[in-house]
Amino acid sequence: MANRPLSPHLQIWKWGPHMLVSILHRVSGDGMAIVGLGVLLWWLGALASGPEAYETFHSVMTTPIGYLVLIGLTWAFFTHLCSGLRHFVLDTGAGYELDANKMWSIVSVTAGVVLTVAFWAAIFLL
Repeated sequence: MANRPLSPHLQIWKWGPHMLVSILHRVSGDGMAIVGLGVLLWWLGALASGPEAYETFHSVMTTPIGYLVLIGLTWAFFTHLCSGLRHFVLDTGAGYELDANKMWSIVSVTAGVVLTVAFWAAIFLL
């Protein structure tokens, strides 16, 4: 039994960008489901409750921590979107070559950050 081969594990596999994309896809989806749902429900409740409740929501969301939450949710959205598009292409059977998979994994992560920066730049500059 001592000479039995071991199952593949993280110690055996070489870390690659496709692993990062997979983890970020799950983390961003969970973040949007948990944090995003909370913010959305608070926003809708504040809208329905009147000007005072909405002012409370607005004053909290325009603090540095509020902006951090909103920027984090935006990053999660764009990262999840780009990763989902990558998975959609993979589901067609394309992009499984090692170089193509690595390139699109890096593009997916980078595009999520670039789109987030562009989105918030547009908000602050307009």
